[in-house]
Amino acid sequence: MSPDVLVCGAGVGGLAAARALGGLGLDVLVVDKQPRIRPIAKGEVLQPGALRLLRSWGVEQRLDAQGAVRLGRLVVRDPRGTALMSLDYGQLPAPDQWLLAHDHTTILTALAEGLGPRVELRRGVRAELPLRDDSGRITGLRLAEGGRVYEERAPLVVAADGISSRLRSWADIEAKRIDYPHRLVSFDIADAEAAARADDFSAYVTDRGLRLLYPLPGGRLRLYLQAGPDELRGVTARGELADWATRALSQVPALEPLTASLLAHLDTRQTLPVGRLLSPRLAGHGLALVGEAAYAVHPMAAQGMNTAITSAGALAERLADRLEHMGGMSAAAVDGALRDYHERQLPLLAQAARTSGNAARMVTDLSWRGRILGRRAVRHTGANPRLLHTVTHNMSGLGPRPLTPLDRLQQLGLVPDPRAHRVPAAPAGRPQSM
Repeated sequence: MSPDVLVCGAGVGGLAAARALGGLGLDVLVVDKQPRIRPIAKGEVLQPGALRLLRSWGVEQRLDAQGAVRLGRLVVRDPRGTALMSLDYGQLPAPDQWLLAHDHTTILTALAEGLGPRVELRRGVRAELPLRDDSGRITGLRLAEGGRVYEERAPLVVAADGISSRLRSWADIEAKRIDYPHRLVSFDIADAEAAARADDFSAYVTDRGLRLLYPLPGGRLRLYLQAGPDELRGVTARGELADWATRALSQVPALEPLTASLLAHLDTRQTLPVGRLLSPRLAGHGLALVGEAAYAVHPMAAQGMNTAITSAGALAERLADRLEHMGGMSAAAVDGALRDYHERQLPLLAQAARTSGNAARMVTDLSWRGRILGRRAVRHTGANPRLLHTVTHNMSGLGPRPLTPLDRLQQLGLVPDPRAHRVPAAPAGRPQSM
């Protein structure tokens, strides 16, 4: 029988959508063109807003059982390691007082294992063409699997096929990807002693750009180094890469002790382009966008994977509301839910995009203007408890608290803030790590 929902893409957004929609009692088919999960340095840090959903699905518990690392702060530091701006998640209400770090492949596996009996996952399946009814509404996909081509129809199709989404273009939704003028070079470093000391998500501000470090399970560290778009072009020999990596850490005294460990793990290098995207529409007739098909940001703020999960949950909520009042999965019920999803979720994604973009510019913009404004914003925000609390809440994904134009001026230190110390009472204490 045809499924109720057809999800294209088995990344975090697609699997979260499948779990959320399957939880409504719907039959869900997930297809992904990759035959297996590919290890990649992305989507490793979960924010409290996403963890609320993962907790309700039992996924957080799976990750904890597999050694997930809990982090209490997101910190911007100078090259010597001095904290310039510290977002303390312990100031948030329990139990939303942690970031959770784990490998991307483990997060995907935990989501897939918790999909439930109403969800089928097929890998190695490519979407070839959309299927439409006489009105032009998308009603399914033509799929290619091995040597077989077949059609799958569903009242709801979910595009979770990434930042270059073909389904988005098939729905005539134009979304422009904007690339940052740099790349990130990632390394997976095994250094149990250093990983035990790294208890937060630390972004180091340097004259050469971002240096980002956080621990992963198994006594490992994830290290990102910002590089110019062509800085590593032609660097293939191990010795050349070692020289580049050594210079990159020599500029950051707090990270220089990691040099030997980094040089021992040069073969883990991944060079990643970095871009941002916000689709002007999150839905078409019969089609919803989730994950990077809808929204992509710089990884500095640890927002992309989290908004994918919360958007999947929002889509399921909107559909549940419509089904409660209209019965089955009719085109009218589905399209009504899609309109609700777009209208309610797009402003939230736009707010998250602004928060992420501002955070990224503070530490990655190497222009003279960007350095001056970014450093001022970091310094003045870090010295203002009220602004720190607001930014922490926005980063956490627990609900937007937009900064006003006056807040922006106070972030730059251009006007005084008489309310700087007016923050909600801190919780009695952070719960112990599980």
